[in-house]
Amino acid sequence: MGSLIINNYLGVLQFGAWPIVSSAVWMMTSSTVIPVQMSDTQSETNDKVAKSDSRSFENRSGDVAEDSTSGDGNENENNVPNESYSASDKTAEVPVEKTEVKDPSKGSNDSKNELEDAPKTGTFSDVNGEGGEETIKEAGDMDQEIDTGNQADRPDQKIEDSSKEAENDDDTKKDKKSEQDEVSDGSKNKDENNEGPVEEKLEQDGDKNTPQDFDGNKEGDQPKDTGGNEVFPSGAQSELLNETNTQNGAWSSQAAESKNEKEVQILSSPDGQNFDSTWKLCNVTTGEDYIPCLDNVAAIKKLHFTGHYEHRERHCPEEPPTCLVPLPDGYRLPVRWPNSREKIWYNNVPHTKLAEVKGHQNWVKVSGEYINFPGGGTQFIHGALHYIDFIQESLPDIAWGKRSRVVLDVGCGVASFGGYLFDRDVLTMSFAPKDEHEAQVQFALERGIPAISAVMGTKRLPFPSKVFDVVHCARCRVPWHIEAMTALTTSMCWELVNKTADELNQVGLAIYRKPIDNRCYEKRSEDNPRLCQGSDDADAAWNVPLQACMHKVPLDSASHGRQWPEQWPQRLEKVPHWLNNSQPGVYGKPAPEDFVADYEHWKRVVSKSYVSGMGINWSTVRNVMDMRSVYGGFAAALRDVKVWVMNIVSIDSPDTLPVIYERGLFGMYHDWCESFSTYPRTYDLLHADHLFSKIKKRCQLRPVIVEVDRITRPGGKLIVRDDVNTIGEIETMVKSLQWEIRLTYSKDNEGLLCAEKTLWRPKEVETSLP
Repeated sequence: MGSLIINNYLGVLQFGAWPIVSSAVWMMTSSTVIPVQMSDTQSETNDKVAKSDSRSFENRSGDVAEDSTSGDGNENENNVPNESYSASDKTAEVPVEKTEVKDPSKGSNDSKNELEDAPKTGTFSDVNGEGGEETIKEAGDMDQEIDTGNQADRPDQKIEDSSKEAENDDDTKKDKKSEQDEVSDGSKNKDENNEGPVEEKLEQDGDKNTPQDFDGNKEGDQPKDTGGNEVFPSGAQSELLNETNTQNGAWSSQAAESKNEKEVQILSSPDGQNFDSTWKLCNVTTGEDYIPCLDNVAAIKKLHFTGHYEHRERHCPEEPPTCLVPLPDGYRLPVRWPNSREKIWYNNVPHTKLAEVKGHQNWVKVSGEYINFPGGGTQFIHGALHYIDFIQESLPDIAWGKRSRVVLDVGCGVASFGGYLFDRDVLTMSFAPKDEHEAQVQFALERGIPAISAVMGTKRLPFPSKVFDVVHCARCRVPWHIEAMTALTTSMCWELVNKTADELNQVGLAIYRKPIDNRCYEKRSEDNPRLCQGSDDADAAWNVPLQACMHKVPLDSASHGRQWPEQWPQRLEKVPHWLNNSQPGVYGKPAPEDFVADYEHWKRVVSKSYVSGMGINWSTVRNVMDMRSVYGGFAAALRDVKVWVMNIVSIDSPDTLPVIYERGLFGMYHDWCESFSTYPRTYDLLHADHLFSKIKKRCQLRPVIVEVDRITRPGGKLIVRDDVNTIGEIETMVKSLQWEIRLTYSKDNEGLLCAEKTLWRPKEVETSLP
């Protein structure tokens, strides 16, 4: 059941985001919502044939080595409702360790990264229509233990983690309680089966100190030896080390699918060899809220027409910026989830316009040093949970958190609808434009609710077709009277399944269902809105113009969206129905086996390395991005952690994003040679698995790291898994940005890096606007 939920106020139905051709808006809606079920009529197969070459990619070793730990001694975080640190406070202390194997620049083997000839078989094409093949290689056993140690404080870079504890719901204590992230105890043991020496380095203001053992346990009597923490897997466990990247029509990249995308600049810049460590603050009118591809004033001024919200779409600078975004004055560590859903620090998002114009609708209210969110919205001023339950009562088949798992919220405001759907085990992709409704998406992200800055204008949204279970629109800026809406949906073959009224909120509600087959389309007396041509690829979404047409329901059993997914949570582990044994997966195994192996791999890495072995205090982590997702295994492995993960599928990578949605997860397409459509200081943790070594073949690495710095919160972490040369380049750059290196490790030309962003910002400002 693909459903569209629209509510109205005083009898006026509204849908869409902006005043454009109605069927163009509906084209996107109908092509991104899953039909109820699919009939077994004769299939229509649309074969794709593409040229393919082969290439050998770098070895992707797995997890964190046995008994390697980098602890975090904060154990009571979930009981602390709020915490803060000031951007002006320079006395913060966070003990940090850096565990490092050899100098990555010495003794590395570059041959694994060179292009090699291979048979023209496989499944994908890259951004240039070329393919590559990656073979599976297993790492040897490694049972070595890594020492842990303490690092002295850098007052100008560390982050003070203080908290404000609420006495009750109405009163807040005035005195602040200071906290520190501590490195958990570890033990230093000799490695009996070590394949190479492991060297640990600790830094203090640039000085390297001798590592020290911890003889006793820290506060709370944490055990010395955590055990079972892996940096890289043993040979028996090394499932997924390389990708097979060719195309036979079953898999393709988003770049290959999207006919109208920009040409990707092919650059090879050895950033690590000639690195300029001089940084300056951006000289932009948007200051600490700068989004390069949405705040390109020069490009926006050249637009001849803005009636379709072209000025709210992406217009990326020809040269990506290499300046740093400043912090707001008085910036503090964000309030932790779930308290952040109700209140955030005012200084972190110091905007009051929404409180002035939407306060009567219970969107936003300013209260002292906090901005509060009562949970209301334009159409549910008495709270989102009542509204969510009202929808369930109006259509029981919607089955929040079971049958309906992934939702698209159009024109989301501050995303309270999506924020409270978490209570029903529903994941919501919320979006709204960066417009006169000041900082609405920024408020959502600061609250710990997923959202992006986007608009239904002249281009398709960056999602695959037929992936959302429900599309929701609460008065999203296009006025539709009930008669006009009924006429439009009838001509689109969408069925009105219920129309009712919420007396508490005094709004009307209409729910429409997408057709499950093409019989209605074939019986229409008038082709309006028209059907898209058969050659139109519904999944092509990157810079593809939005058209006033609808795509037919797929009848091919090999197509995604052919049938409704399993109920949540079973769908998380279920192999998608369109993956079959005759189809090679991303890593070269049969696709179903590939899918399962990927999930097992990331469950092992997350449980043995990321959660317990890297010193990350997960109670401070809420907003997570997997910068190079394949099947969504990393996000799936974090299911039991109170985080949400934005899965990014690069436009030149295998187009596996439909698989991710089928699992009940979400994400979007992106080109990392451009800026991401989000505000600064958005994510608590970025994860990049063999991303940067691929990026630097297409564009310069320095602007990409600047973008990483822009979207990461102070105190946020970056985890990189890549070849040792790339790890060395990344480490050099983030060090120059005054990030703290929490852990580095390498073996057999594969490396692991964990770094933490600090409060540091340069003093000098660029002399000209970017």
